[in-house]
Amino acid sequence: MKRKIELFMILFLLMGAIVASWKLSELTANVSKEEKKEKKDQVVIVVDPGHGGEDPGKVGINDVLEKDLNLQIAKKVKKLLEEAGIKIVMTRTNDKVPDAKKEDLNQRVQLINETKPTLALCIHQNSYPDEKIKGAQVFYHTITPEAEDVATIVQEQLRTVDPTNTRQIKENDTYFMLKNCQVPTIIVECGFLTNPEEAAKLTQEEYQDQIAQAICEGVVKWLSGGAEGEADTEKE
Repeated sequence: MKRKIELFMILFLLMGAIVASWKLSELTANVSKEEKKEKKDQVVIVVDPGHGGEDPGKVGINDVLEKDLNLQIAKKVKKLLEEAGIKIVMTRTNDKVPDAKKEDLNQRVQLINETKPTLALCIHQNSYPDEKIKGAQVFYHTITPEAEDVATIVQEQLRTVDPTNTRQIKENDTYFMLKNCQVPTIIVECGFLTNPEEAAKLTQEEYQDQIAQAICEGVVKWLSGGAEGEADTEKE
């Protein structure tokens, strides 16, 4: 009889330990989910469509204005990142910006530095005297060490749109936005408006979608590694 009681007590204690373990695992999982959601909710990205207003940026070989392409692609990037559950702040949503370029740039930098985002993402188009030069390219500044990491990943994703693109990321300490923003900042030059083929593609909705998708996939991939996997590509 005594032995039966002892066995019963042992089984009772084992069951209690198992139930406690289940409860602990469930509690840990819930806490982990809450922490992930909280950290993901803290991710903010500023998307900066370059130029605007009286400043057209570069004028393409096909007369397309850089400022228009920048805004079109930036809006697509915004939509995709928001679908990934990331909060987005735009430096402009239309063609209205200060006429004075210096004032415009200062306002953009001020917005970024006051917002203190996880990343500032500047959208631009490139140009070069030689019409044969083409390919999307990402620029960064080593003022923030994370900038090189995100630039590398975004560049890799951009190559999936055009596998013939051999351009590499490039460090730059002269671009106003790169040297004055106090957070990780990259400039994505989506293509060369001086290259007839690329200039034509950049005006096409489908190609803009591909570029925007590549940029977003690069950013989310960087966040997944650099922010302990707290961002994901699933729609909310």
